[in-house]
Amino acid sequence: MSLNVRVITPDKVFWEGTTEELILPSSTGQLGILTDHAALLTALDIGVLKIKKDNDWESIVTFEGFAEVEDNKVTILCNGAENTTTINVSQVQADLEKLSLAVDEATTKKEKIQTTLELRKVKARLQAVS
Repeated sequence: MSLNVRVITPDKVFWEGTTEELILPSSTGQLGILTDHAALLTALDIGVLKIKKDNDWESIVTFEGFAEVEDNKVTILCNGAENTTTINVSQVQADLEKLSLAVDEATTKKEKIQTTLELRKVKARLQAVS
């Protein structure tokens, strides 16, 4: 038996297929999903979604959302998603340095929140490719 998975962003179905195992970046930590998992609804954090197919792991960066698990179907609704194949490692490392400085230099609460959010996205991209 396998899990039927759909990753949906606001503009498209980003990924759809079957998998043996799934690791979700839930808001309380990583959450492993296997076949016949109990019904579940969880909030997702910015992080790396890991999908196991044919004993290989594929990573997708997800940007917050929700996941529903029911009857071996996993539906992931997220604000955005990126494949690791589109991530430029040197660009991500440069962004990491730039945003780390920007967080320290932020003067308003709004700037601090926005730069921290962008920093978390960059860290997730770096985690996905390493």
